[in-house]
Amino acid sequence: MFTLKVDQEIELQLFQIQHAEELFYLVDQNRDHLKMWLPWVNNMTSPIQYHTIIPMWLKQFAENDGFNAGIRYKGALVGSIGFHQMDWHNSQTSLGYYLARNAQGHGIMTRSVHALINYAFYELGLNRIEIRCGQKNHKSRAIPERLGFTKEGIIRDGERLYYSFHNLIVYSMLAKEWSKAINTI
Repeated sequence: MFTLKVDQEIELQLFQIQHAEELFYLVDQNRDHLKMWLPWVNNMTSPIQYHTIIPMWLKQFAENDGFNAGIRYKGALVGSIGFHQMDWHNSQTSLGYYLARNAQGHGIMTRSVHALINYAFYELGLNRIEIRCGQKNHKSRAIPERLGFTKEGIIRDGERLYYSFHNLIVYSMLAKEWSKAINTI
């Protein structure tokens, strides 16, 4: 099982079937907060649904095509982070994340994303990481901005959120830029 120790407080842990109830509870308790930016939240109505989804995530990990991991802060599940897909030919991936409302403001996501970027560049040998955030999702956008990502542009109406579309901001980091970026953080 994949785990990545970020620091003394945070660990990233590949989701397993036994996490289904805990993961559902996290999403359910943060439903209003998360559905503002994640189009799938209202569709998650039972922990049983994760019994289908988690095996797909595990297959994705086994096929070296990305993963979904839980963010554990002081042992408690507070969010999710992962690589959506791996483009090995072009040596790139996109990174996604979400965090419980009550876990915000502790630097948890910035530290978690930082650790995954190190993993992608130094362990996996990738060249490019992309993060897409809702244009009005200022807390999510603060992560790549804080970590020195380059804002590449806007994907107009790039994602449907329930009954309307919203714009996405595209950020990227290249391996050759990362060592410079972390020295300025």
